[in-house]
Amino acid sequence: PKFHCELNCIEQSWGHAKRFYRQLPASSAEADLECIVFAALDSVPLVSICRSYTRSHGFMDAYRCGLNGKQAAWAANKSRSHRVLPSDILTELDRTGVSANP
Repeated sequence: PKFHCELNCIEQSWGHAKRFYRQLPASSAEADLECIVFAALDSVPLVSICRSYTRSHGFMDAYRCGLNGKQAAWAANKSRSHRVLPSDILTELDRTGVSANP
């Protein structure tokens, strides 16, 4: 999926900010809304943004290797390297029985 949210680290960070935004008290005043939005965006930790970036690159590499969605999710969770999957990931997929069927 070319534009799927798992391939876009900004979407994952935006999800974190929306979760924080929903926990704040509701307001209809424009000045309050602006402050709440900035607080929500500032609430996203830098480490979370970096992890989202690495996770997105893991999914991209999995799709480049020809994995389907289920396999890509498994591989992205299994892999702890930066941006690319290990070379033996396809062997490990076969060994664990993660199917190629969606």
